[in-house]
Amino acid sequence: MSEEVEAGTIGATAGESDVLDPNWVGDQIIDTLDPVYFARTLVNAGMKAAANPVGVGTALLKAAAGAMKVGAATMAKAAKTADPEAPAPIQPQPKDHRWSSKAWQDNPYFFGLQQTYLLTRNLADDLIDAANLDEADHRKAKFAASFAFDALAPTNMLLTNPDALAKAAATGGASVVKGASNMLHDLRHNDGWPSKVDDSGFEPGLNMAMTPGKVVYRSDLIELIQYEPQTDQVYETPLLFCPPWINKYYIMDLAPQKSLIEWAVQHGHTCFTISYRNPDGSMRDTSFEDYLRQGPLDALRVVREITGQEKVNTVNVCLGGTLTALAMAHGAATGDEPVHTATFLNTLTDFSDPGVLGAFTDEPTVAGLERKMADQGYLEASEMARTFDAIRANDLIFQYVVNNWLLGEDPPAFDLLAWNNDSTRMPARMHSSYLRRCYLHNQFANDAFEIDGTMLHPADVKQDAYVLSAIDDHIVPWTAAYRTATLLGGHNRFVLSTSGHIAGIVNPPSPKARHWTNDHIVDSPEEWLKGAEQHQQTWWEDWAQWISGRAGDKVDAPKQLGSKSHAPMDDAPGLYVKMRPGDAVSA
Repeated sequence: MSEEVEAGTIGATAGESDVLDPNWVGDQIIDTLDPVYFARTLVNAGMKAAANPVGVGTALLKAAAGAMKVGAATMAKAAKTADPEAPAPIQPQPKDHRWSSKAWQDNPYFFGLQQTYLLTRNLADDLIDAANLDEADHRKAKFAASFAFDALAPTNMLLTNPDALAKAAATGGASVVKGASNMLHDLRHNDGWPSKVDDSGFEPGLNMAMTPGKVVYRSDLIELIQYEPQTDQVYETPLLFCPPWINKYYIMDLAPQKSLIEWAVQHGHTCFTISYRNPDGSMRDTSFEDYLRQGPLDALRVVREITGQEKVNTVNVCLGGTLTALAMAHGAATGDEPVHTATFLNTLTDFSDPGVLGAFTDEPTVAGLERKMADQGYLEASEMARTFDAIRANDLIFQYVVNNWLLGEDPPAFDLLAWNNDSTRMPARMHSSYLRRCYLHNQFANDAFEIDGTMLHPADVKQDAYVLSAIDDHIVPWTAAYRTATLLGGHNRFVLSTSGHIAGIVNPPSPKARHWTNDHIVDSPEEWLKGAEQHQQTWWEDWAQWISGRAGDKVDAPKQLGSKSHAPMDDAPGLYVKMRPGDAVSA
């Protein structure tokens, strides 16, 4: 889809016409009630399942047999004749910690609730299977049903949660009062979602994003921060950190001892980072190409001018990696290749298997987002953040329903969650283009991504790449991130870390840290893992050795930051990381 068509899609609002389009109004109402097409997908699944009576009958017979077993086991619990060592008829998933209380096994009331809930959930899955949906609709229906059942779990309600009832009794009802107060606060101040973190004690520049440095360049889209050297000598090839535009950059500079930027500075690299402005409605027409030109390409230009080096190493996180891969392919096509090496952290360049996130990036949902963004010119930060939370709803939503609202506990004060709470908006035109060209059409991996009339080919990217993924990443599945190592045409190294999308990056040395390596890049990620070796240390150690071998000779550290044409301005972390949408920009 062309930029002109995309801009037209998201730029037309009801107010631009003298006659209100009834179809537009109807779409807006539907988008409000069912923004991700979950309800409509489940209705469609129900209709198609009804056309398969054999499949439905089989699912019902299976559920009936399960119900008989559950009833018998529950009665045995009530009569105290049950074997305490006998497994329940339906076992929860091993990592499902909602059922950790002994009451779910020992108390017949709670045992029966749990088993009936699990039985009904299994029936819903079987009915969706009987609908014989195509792959995309099947994935979406399964996710929608899973989210609905997670929301309706007995663990999320006071009278059916044994831990909440026990605490209410032990505190004389004080936990219930405190939980109600927490819920009312979230209804008033957090759009009805449970608060995940107490971020009142965290502030960039005060106890986060603290590595010393200066802003050496500012445009209306980015700030470029250069960090003070902490070694007498540095590698001659500078290192540019490219964050995702969907989050604040300081996930790479979270706090002392937890900062990848600090780690790189202390290992002798001259480090720079991009800090993106938080968009507002005035940026509605900012395009994907604008982010490419005014983001990594502009930052690379300034880094080269300041350091006098022709080549720059890059470290790229998530969407920042997608953008840098496109920039490298564009450089290969035009003959201007400032990137020496690229480190990709939890990055998708091939979107053919986006995992659960694919349930939120189909055509109807993207079209609905475009209609929503047309009204204000951007996608609100909280909407994308809650999409990511929904992918792991029990851990990132309903755990806090239980802790905060039922048990009356305060949300934790945790720097990683405070950063996660500090997300950014996305301009309408850019976000629409990104979703369509990457998630819907997978243009880059299909050699169909065009920039300024130039077709980009990932195989033409010949620079070395270090590709890292995290084994429990729920946003970028590691098996999908692995494809970057096979898609790009250089000598690539793939490394697999523990933890998830964020903790896999914030992975400083510790006794618990470990990672897997395999010097051979094979077609299948599963085959790669079979031949991989586990190391009892953070991947930071492996990467430090890899990047130092590609950073040139050691030279004396610069005595001052910036240059005559790029004089230092504000102290790191700069203005943009603290800027509110609508604040004036002084370039």
